[in-house]
Amino acid sequence: MLKVVVFDSGYGGELFADYLEEELPLVDIVRVIDWRNADKMQHNARLTRRLAEEALKPYIGKADAIVFANYLLSVTSLKYFRRKYKNQCFVGLKLNHPANFRYRTVILTTKAVARTFKYKRFAHQIKARTLVLDDWPILIDDGELGHGKIRRDLKPLLPYKPEQLIFTCTQFADLENELRRIFGHNTKIINNFDEAARDICHTLKIRGALKKQK
Repeated sequence: MLKVVVFDSGYGGELFADYLEEELPLVDIVRVIDWRNADKMQHNARLTRRLAEEALKPYIGKADAIVFANYLLSVTSLKYFRRKYKNQCFVGLKLNHPANFRYRTVILTTKAVARTFKYKRFAHQIKARTLVLDDWPILIDDGELGHGKIRRDLKPLLPYKPEQLIFTCTQFADLENELRRIFGHNTKIINNFDEAARDICHTLKIRGALKKQK
């Protein structure tokens, strides 16, 4: 059986691993969630890379693929890992352009991701607004992000009436239903989980593994 390691520093990694287990039932999904360093890995790309490398040492060279369920790591360090560990397959979450550029688009992200060159170029290309929600990931990890705070933090977006939301933080996938209640059930939400699953299938040459096509 193929083995895929999912690495993250919080609840978003659990959500992504759950998704992969459902979509790729013939693949053994191993979760490596560095909860102890969750707060540290939200803010500093170099520190995130070092902590990830330490946590993944037992798995490098022993897994069919290692997936970063962490946008900061995916955006800043994927090339580093691929160059250093050439015999190990690494997959990350991408900043994918939405299918419809005409929609009013908002990206929900964190400060560390938003200040990277790749993110700035991505947001500019799709003409999207950015909302930085730096305290949300830890609150989600701790189960302490309440409805009142969500609505207060998103209030500035209500006059803009976004038609699609893009997540560049895996924890935010836990809030899809709440966000649809706020912005309307027709709001398109993009978390890129399905795209990452297809990348895994393509990289590992798994044909017909996905249970459903998005």
